[in-house]
Formats: sequence, C-alpha cells, structure tokens
Amino acid sequence: MTGPAEQTPVPMLLGPTASGKSAVAMAIAERLPIEIVTVDSAQVYRGMDIGTAKPSAAERAAVPHHLIDIVDPRDSYSAARFVADARAAIAQIRARGRLPLLVGGTMLYARALVEGLHPLPGADAALRQRIEDEARSLGWPALHARLARIDPVTAARVEPGDAQRIQRALEVFELSGKPMSEWLSRPATTGAGMGNGAGERAPAPGASDADPGAPPPFVRIALEPSDRAVLHTRIATRFRAMIAAGLVDEVRALRARGDLRAELPSMRCVGYRQVWAWLDAGDGPIEPMIEAGIAATRQLAKRQLTWLRAMPDRIVVDCLARDPVAPVLDALRRACRL
Repeated sequence: MTGPAEQTPVPMLLGPTASGKSAVAMAIAERLPIEIVTVDSAQVYRGMDIGTAKPSAAERAAVPHHLIDIVDPRDSYSAARFVADARAAIAQIRARGRLPLLVGGTMLYARALVEGLHPLPGADAALRQRIEDEARSLGWPALHARLARIDPVTAARVEPGDAQRIQRALEVFELSGKPMSEWLSRPATTGAGMGNGAGERAPAPGASDADPGAPPPFVRIALEPSDRAVLHTRIATRFRAMIAAGLVDEVRALRARGDLRAELPSMRCVGYRQVWAWLDAGDGPIEPMIEAGIAATRQLAKRQLTWLRAMPDRIVVDCLARDPVAPVLDALRRACRL
C-alpha cells in the first residue's frame, strides 16, 4: 500500500447469500496481506456454525477473521455494536501494516459503517416482552396489521412474519409516539462514540479497546448474479448440504441448553428459524422444512440484492463468472492503490 494507511480506502466485499464471498476472500488472501472482518449478523453467535456457513477452523487458522463467535445466542447484537467492533478491528489490522477486508451480507451493518446510524430510541425489555406475548396470542401478521395502521411506510418494507422488525417498529412507536419511518428520515449519525440509544456503546467481548479514530473511506465491491435462477440453485444446494452436515442436530443442541427461545434474534436467523419450528411441530416429514428454509433463504437473497442496488457507488462483479477473483482483485488494487 502507498500513502498513509488512514487515507487508504477500506474495501468491502458484499453480496447475497451463496454468492461465493468467502471463497473469493480466501483466494484474495493468497495474493494480498489481508485480514477478514466479517459483516454477518449470524456469524457473531457462538455455537451457530453450520447454518451460518462460518469459515472452517482451517480457513480461520490460515487467514485471521474478526467478529466471529463474539456473542452468546441468548444475547442480542446491534448495528451500533458492529460499527464499534468493526472500526476497532480495522484500526488494529492497519496498525499491523495489513489490509482489512470486510466480507459479508448483512447490508444494514455495511450501511451503518459507511453512512452512520439513525438516532432511534433505545430498547425496553418489558415492552418487548409484552409485544412478544401479544404475538404468541394474536400472531405476528396481526401485529403487522397494527403496524400498518400506525406506520404504513415501515409496514410496507417489512414482511408480515418478520418478528424482529415488527417488534422493533412497534417498540419505537410506543416509546416515542413517532413512527420509525419518521425517525429514519432524520440524518444518520457517525462518529466513534455513537450508540443505538440502548446503552450499547461498548465493543462486544473480544473486541479491541483501541481508539479507531475518524471513520475511514470505504470502497464497496458487490458480488451479484447475472442470472438469479442460478443463484437460487446454489441456495438450494447449499441449504441441503447444511442439513446433511448436521444443521438439525446443531439446532437440537441449542434448544437443549434451555435458555434459548424461538423469538430471540439468534434463533430468528434463516435456517435456524425453520428447523426450530419443525422441531416444535414434532419432527414430521423433513422435506417441507427444507423447502421452507430454501424459500426463506431466497427471500433473504432478494432483500440483500435490493440493499445492494441502493448503493450506486458499488463496483459490481458477476459472482457467476468463471473467475470472479480476478476482477475483485483488480478492483481492490485500483481502489486501494496496492
């Protein structure tokens, strides 16, 4: 790298699930002195390995990975905590004279890191519990209908079964008397000390306490499919491979802990949610659960691609190309002056 490290843009390799981000990143590591900072809201959780497609122990031994296995599944993790943790990791990596490469598909985290966070009201545990109790009685679609009456803009962006987002939008309205869409229309906030209004200003366990300084510039490289149908085939193949690798047993082990429940953000992750519901129903025929998991993963990919299209400055690389590594490497070298 040439020039002061703090002036060198930090590259992000983003893309939908099953776009091959991890494989490309590992190939890049063979050519450049990188360390990977994971941009993934599921891989932060310990004990959730198969369904989150975490890098293997061998891959993590070969290339340093950051922000994996830093949170217990019973705890929550926010975009604000990710921003603090990611910026600390970036500062550490640069201090070692290496290049941080942010890799993942949690687009909310990526946007928060680049553009900042909106000043939403904090969390309220008692209120969240009351909303969950109502959902168990009435169902999340009924609460989505309530959200549509008080905040139609947010409701239009949220699926009727998206418990986490429905709960948060209702919580924001009840705490502030203002719809989430109004809060999100306000300017985002950046800065090293920003929080999410819920007292989550400290980095997560395992993160550095180094001062990350001013936000660095970023360059976003997006692995996107030239043929959505091929991506869908990849998604189906990968989900079935996760089942074959032991995803059901992984969820059984998590359930057996006794301190986790289906409503937790960790257990709402795609794949885990479907397996948990199948186990709740009594281990019936497995194929409908597999199809439900594949469908949910395709919906996730669709949302991820929608987020990517809202990033006009991104550099697009076809993830279905015979060799996607070469154009990604070229974009990295040009953007980061390597």
